[in-house]
This record gives sequence, structure tokens and C-alpha cells, in this order.
Amino acid sequence: MSNTMQQVIITEPGGIEKLAYENVAIPEPAANEVLVKVYAFGINRPDILQRQGLYPMPKGVTPVPGLEVAGEVVAIGSEVTEFKVGDQVCGLTNGGGYAEYCVVPETQTLEIPQGVSFVQAAAIPETFYTVWANVFQMGQAKAGETVLIHGGTSGIGTTAIKLCNALGMKTFATVGSDEKVQAISDITTAINYKTQDFEQVINEATDNAGVDVILDIVGAPYLAQNLNLLRRDGRLVYIAFLGGAKAKEVKLGQIMMKRLTITGSTMRARNTSEKAEITQGLKQHVLPLWEKGECLPMIYKTFKFDQIQDAHAAMDTGEHVGKIVVEVI
Repeated sequence: MSNTMQQVIITEPGGIEKLAYENVAIPEPAANEVLVKVYAFGINRPDILQRQGLYPMPKGVTPVPGLEVAGEVVAIGSEVTEFKVGDQVCGLTNGGGYAEYCVVPETQTLEIPQGVSFVQAAAIPETFYTVWANVFQMGQAKAGETVLIHGGTSGIGTTAIKLCNALGMKTFATVGSDEKVQAISDITTAINYKTQDFEQVINEATDNAGVDVILDIVGAPYLAQNLNLLRRDGRLVYIAFLGGAKAKEVKLGQIMMKRLTITGSTMRARNTSEKAEITQGLKQHVLPLWEKGECLPMIYKTFKFDQIQDAHAAMDTGEHVGKIVVEVI
């Protein structure tokens, strides 16, 4: 094995032309980390925001983008007990995934089930960790409930739909075109928010009962409709605010009368123990689904490692349905 590798860097905040390659030394795993020879990695919205200078790195975190990888363990730290050299794994990184090798904490690493490809596995960590933490841990979604997912054709959206379906929930999803409605019509009730009033559609479909949980990436513009749609004891969970971060008016009485919970989170800000807890939840509840070939991520398109600018351009268009993945090998 060579001592050097290629990785992608952001030369300065901006467009896709600010992504470049550099040769660096292969990292060494810390005591609690595994070193993964990367076969594939996923592209995620935070990567785009980081490239644009809108997603600051926590202190001490590598500026190299990339939040999820899949590949083969080639070295382990002195305290690692769950994995060995040669294991095929995917993992939620703390950055640095856009590279030929990447270190991942043992507690954020999952064994790839037999029959699952490296491309599929590379699309698992960021979205499944996010959905599990927000819809199931914070949102407390459970079988028999109804969940509304905004941004239904995104990587997060398609993951949330499939996972909710697999665990016994009914779903609705908002999307931005009739083509996207068709793209996910076999897995959810999709609503084109540009031509339909999603609140009205859901009320008609549920006899005005509404929904129990809402996963929202839009933010302020949807707040009033979200609150209207939530049932008593409903939960509204924010993971982004692409449409605006400041709501002009909030009906506090509605929140009180319905006993609503409004919450939100980001994955990068979570500490190691919190991410480890999410890992255990996925191992217990979701890994058995993957082992049966169920609930795997939807892959929109794959790119080669030397096409990183094209991969980012594909996400910039917003036309993707599911995940965008880069194959390194």
C-alpha cells in the first residue's frame, strides 16, 4: 500500500470549480478508529453548503468534505474490538470522506450486509443516521402513525419514506414537480407543492385527522400549515430551513391546545456518544431490514472519483431522486 492518497479539497468557498484534488499522506487511525479504503462515498446537502461556505466546521474537524463512506477496513486502532482488517463496512465520518482512505470512529461504523453493494452502502450512513435520530428518536414515530416528509425525493426524503413504510407507518411527501410525484408514487402519497395545497390534500385524505409527525427541511414558509396538520401530541422536527429560518408569526395557542412538540437538530453537532447511540438503534431496528434486502437507499446516479465537480453539479440542480454516489474504485 502506498503511503499517499488523493483527496478532494475546497480551495475557497464558491461553485463546483472550487473543488480540487491533492495528494496527502494516508491518515492513521486513532485508538478508537478504523481506517477504511474507500470504495464509494455519498454526496449530501451539507457538502454543498460546506463548499459554498455556509456550513462551518466544528473546531478540530477536517475541512475535507465527505460525511459517509463504504469500503474495506485496512487498519484498526489499538482499542477497536468490533472490526478487523478485511471487513467490509460503511460509516458516518466526521469529515474527510472525499478521499481514497478515511478514518471512521468504530462507534459510527456498520458492517455491510451480504448482498448490499458498496454503492448502496455508501448511501446509507448520513441519511439513515439523520432519519433515525430525528424521526424515530426525537420524533418518536411509531407503527400505526402518519408521517409527512417535506422534500420527499431527496436522499433524506426517500430514506425517511422507505424506513417509515418498513416500520409500519403511513406516509405523505411533498415534492416540486409532477415528474417527482411519479418517481416516488409507488412508495408514498406524493404531493406537488407547486400545484397543490399539501394541507388540503392531506386533510382530504385523512378526513381532517392530519398527521402525527412532520420531518421538515423547508422551515418558515411551511410553519403555519405544519401546525394546522399536526394531530394532538404531534411532533414537528426540523433538519433544515431551506425556505427561510425566521417565521413571522407562530400560533402559540395552537401549540398549547394540541400539546405539540417542535424540535430539530443537525448531525455534525452531535457528540461521539450521541452518534454511538444512533448506531445502536440502526443495528437493532434497521440492519435486519438491510440483511433481507429491504429498505435500501434509492440511488439516483453514480460518478467516478475524478468527476467530483459533476457530482456536485448534479445535486446543485435539485433534480435528483434519491442519493448521488461517487465510486472511488
